[in-house]
Amino acid sequence: MKDKKGKKGHIGFLHAFAGLIGVWKSEWNFRFHSFAALLVIIVGFMLSLTIMEWVLISFAVGMVLISELINTAIEKTIDYLKPEYHPSARFIKDAAAGAVLVSAIVAVVVGLLIFLPKINILL
Repeated sequence: MKDKKGKKGHIGFLHAFAGLIGVWKSEWNFRFHSFAALLVIIVGFMLSLTIMEWVLISFAVGMVLISELINTAIEKTIDYLKPEYHPSARFIKDAAAGAVLVSAIVAVVVGLLIFLPKINILL
């Protein structure tokens, strides 16, 4: 990627990192899901997950965090374009939030399928 002076640079990465920081600071749900991901990672190390289990956990966690980021971008865009209430704006925001919910449910199912058998062995 080239910056305004035509030089190749890392401007895109800086914008992406600023976006992550901005969402972290402003969105409680993103922080909640990030802490949940950290807990899953810690438990995964404690239970010695296999490579395939780590792949599945990584995809599940990534899906939730990505959907949170996209949901936030959609909500902020709607707030910018249509600050007053409108049924279509509400529908768009609800649908985006629904995507986060579906991804979180799938992540919980994946986590249960991986962690429950390992926890049962310990008990």
